[in-house]
Amino acid sequence: MTRAYTDYPFHIDGRGWTGETDEDDHIRDLIHQVLFTSPGERVNRPDFGCGLKQMVFAPNSDALAAATQMLVHGALQRWLAGVIQIERVEVEAQDERLLVTVAYSKRSTGEWRQDLFSPAGVAQR
Repeated sequence: MTRAYTDYPFHIDGRGWTGETDEDDHIRDLIHQVLFTSPGERVNRPDFGCGLKQMVFAPNSDALAAATQMLVHGALQRWLAGVIQIERVEVEAQDERLLVTVAYSKRSTGEWRQDLFSPAGVAQR
């Protein structure tokens, strides 16, 4: 039996029930929450997140990419170490965009995955 997870962002599906998703999408949603939540944004967990969306307003450079890479890796390791094993985090300053690639394996199955995120736009697969 496949386990269903509450989808993020929260929504009501076509049946009028809470939207659900599978484990792969749930883990991707967890990564998205860590990356795009700014520290101080959550009342009961003020140190949660890494604030990647704030990078939209920073001048793009290789130095910003290197600092962001360390920030993202540390935040994912801190908050999701029980769910995923971080294999690699790459941050690339590309013109006006900052592209974040997260390669990881799921602790539950060992399956390897790689996802692309960008603070300037919609996350991609």
